Amino acid sequence: MTEHPEHPRRHDHWTEEEVAREVFELETKSATASRIFDLRRIIGGLFVVYGVIVTIVGITDSQAAIDKAQGVNINLWTGIGMLLLGIFFLVWLKLRPTPPPLPPTEKQ
Repeated sequence: MTEHPEHPRRHDHWTEEEVAREVFELETKSATASRIFDLRRIIGGLFVVYGVIVTIVGITDSQAAIDKAQGVNINLWTGIGMLLLGIFFLVWLKLRPTPPPLPPTEKQ
């Protein structure tokens, strides 16, 4: 890898304290990002949004659409199921949040 003359390496001489501080800051940012982008939040939120949409479609379905599904209002039941699954994921996230990172252990 070649270095650009206008961007010389800034930190040729890192002290041990600077490295430890930088590692701690990166670990903190990583833990925060993992809590924000927890898959339970994303999946739960999407299922709730889509569940609301499909439930509304199911409520407003015509009799012809219900007859096409052999008399079952499939959109209504699917929407309710999606809502319940989304709420399950969000409650699970609330009851069992991602644990904070463990403090780094110091080597002696």
